[in-house]
Amino acid sequence: MILNHLWGIYRSPKQEWQNIDKQKESYFYALSHILVVSIIPAGMAYYASAYLGWDIGAGVTAETIKLTHASAMSMAVAMYAGLIFGVCALAALIYEMAKAFDAKTSFTQSLDIAAYTATPLFMAGFSAFYPELWFIMMGVLAGLTYSVYLLYTGVPIMLHIPEEKGFIFSSSVVTCGLVLMVILMAASVILWSYGLGPQHM
Repeated sequence: MILNHLWGIYRSPKQEWQNIDKQKESYFYALSHILVVSIIPAGMAYYASAYLGWDIGAGVTAETIKLTHASAMSMAVAMYAGLIFGVCALAALIYEMAKAFDAKTSFTQSLDIAAYTATPLFMAGFSAFYPELWFIMMGVLAGLTYSVYLLYTGVPIMLHIPEEKGFIFSSSVVTCGLVLMVILMAASVILWSYGLGPQHM
């Protein structure tokens, strides 16, 4: 069942990583998990931008800004595609880096690590129900913190390497993940400069 590990990674992450490792799920199972979970931040971004609006400023000068439905939808679709690409790219990096650490793994296991590690960060998309920048940043920070924790917890279990080696490996993955994030942000800025930016109501 899709998302059947969702509760486990919050309740008892180490045990859940062991379950994921034992079950040897298929490539399409891990991919389907990503496809479903990525809907949350993309869908919430659309809803918040088109219906709730974003408050810019403070006090009496605050102004609520909304995007047109077409613009919000196109940005949500682009975000959805970007998130999926980012997770798959991270999985490819994990797979290639595992070779340098003498860890025997498959691309499917690497995709499992990337998919379940990214889940808390994607779940933070629910914070857009209250579209205040400070609140969303707190939600994203909490999701990112737990995602990093899941990575450090899961890598030694999934790759069957000592925890000391897993710590170094995970630190390398975090660095690569930050680089990927910067690349996606830079790509967004470039697309906006070509007239593909948001259109306000």
